[in-house]
Amino acid sequence: MNRLTLLLSLTLFPPAAGAASLTVFAASSLTDAFTEIGRAFDARTGHRTTFQFAGSQVLRTQLAGGARADVFASANDAQFTPLLGSVLGGREVFARNRLTVIAPLGSAKVRSVRDLAGSGVRLVLAAPNVPVGEYTRRLLAAVDQAGTYGKDFSARTLRNVVSEEGNVRQVALKVSLGEADAAVVYASDVTPALKRTVRVVPLPTRFNQTAAYPLGIVRGSANADAARAFAAFVKGREGQAILRRWGFLSP
Repeated sequence: MNRLTLLLSLTLFPPAAGAASLTVFAASSLTDAFTEIGRAFDARTGHRTTFQFAGSQVLRTQLAGGARADVFASANDAQFTPLLGSVLGGREVFARNRLTVIAPLGSAKVRSVRDLAGSGVRLVLAAPNVPVGEYTRRLLAAVDQAGTYGKDFSARTLRNVVSEEGNVRQVALKVSLGEADAAVVYASDVTPALKRTVRVVPLPTRFNQTAAYPLGIVRGSANADAARAFAAFVKGREGQAILRRWGFLSP
């Protein structure tokens, strides 16, 4: 960088006073959206944001065990609410999501939800304690209650499960690699990159489940002001536009 370029850079983007190194624990399904949000937030504020992406249940355990972070964004309340008061100072829903079924692009084995219970279908789900795994089992229960696809649909479907994964991105990867005939993921996980290898299987709206994403500031954060600024950015116009661009619904 020459001297003129350096001077222009310092003029247009002066170093932020009190810039903080922020650590955000976030659900795996937020990887793409929060990575973009982090870049935009840092560019505007001068802060340096680092993300730890994993299944919400893993992040909850780490936080309960004393892991240092400033913000926690979970994919459900089951992994968030137990930390309120002790680890987290509050809760605000910043986004919502919906489920979708995916199958390999070149496979015709699963064409509808009914086919998930078919003989020989290799189904991959998230484990029951993973948020998307919990929502998936609610979906199956709703189908059972309606009786649309016959008796014990959920039991027959669950017998086809060949793998239970620890986060939603691992679930999607199995289908992308052709290691499964179908899987249930979030609509936001069907990214442009994933669309090159999978197709979406129609999921009747009456059976779908809405996932609420809560966010909270970690109590005792050494960067509380920056953490609050990050939360405000996520909930603000620019953050919400990025989330929508990655397939999330408004809160």
